[in-house]
Amino acid sequence: MAEGKVLGIGGLFIRSADPARLAAWYRDNLGIAATQSGQPTPDGEWVWMQDAGSTVFAAFDEASDYWQADRQIMLNLRVEGLEALLARLEAAGVAISRREAMEGVGAFARVHDCDGNPLELWEPA
Repeated sequence: MAEGKVLGIGGLFIRSADPARLAAWYRDNLGIAATQSGQPTPDGEWVWMQDAGSTVFAAFDEASDYWQADRQIMLNLRVEGLEALLARLEAAGVAISRREAMEGVGAFARVHDCDGNPLELWEPA
């Protein structure tokens, strides 16, 4: 019998002046099956099947300077092979704005999508 509990994140929805361009940016640069609302990917996919793993769901103080103040959220993506991904992103003209490592937690890098939304790429330790 269902107990009425949340199992995980079911979707992420981002407003954009050019949703087709934004979805293509995520597909082309990060390999995510990102779609324009109501449309499948060019390969006919409707969802992104991701590997199971940990998810951090954290509220930050409104005065935090961890990412730009004009954005209410920052997407953190769990990755494998962070350095290889960063090399591909840089080759595609995507700027890496921040890199850091936290002992026992992993390595992090900050990029922004084509609409300026902050993305944190995290390779767990």
